Amino acid sequence: MRGLIHILFLSFFISTTGHLSAQTENTWKTLSKITYKKQMDEILGFKIDVPVFSEPIKALEGKEVSLKGYIIPVEGYKSHTEFIFSAYPYNMCFFCGGAGPETVMEVKATEPVKYVADQITLKGRLVLNPDDINRLMYILEDASLVK
Repeated sequence: MRGLIHILFLSFFISTTGHLSAQTENTWKTLSKITYKKQMDEILGFKIDVPVFSEPIKALEGKEVSLKGYIIPVEGYKSHTEFIFSAYPYNMCFFCGGAGPETVMEVKATEPVKYVADQITLKGRLVLNPDDINRLMYILEDASLVK
């Protein structure tokens, strides 16, 4: 009986840990399902690409998500509570020309997150930005480091 309880507990632990890992991998994949439309920007005086979020992306809006990724050191961000987070390391990220804008997001963390070059996992509430061209289209608010 005791052995059965241990097996059940272990299988539950493995299945929930695997679920978190699958969720973090699938979130970036879901966020990549985006298209763009050209729209005239009256202030700039020319057409810009505006994101068109798919239904799976819209379903994540306002929800808590977990993502594995990399902190991108970008000048101009106020502290380690506001930074850019990327699905890819710095040398492959959107800002270096290797990936699209759907692979990065702004992060607003509840507590400072120390910069590391290694992959980390964050969780927070996903906010979509379809309008403000001065910001990224994905924002992770109330974010925290998953240990």
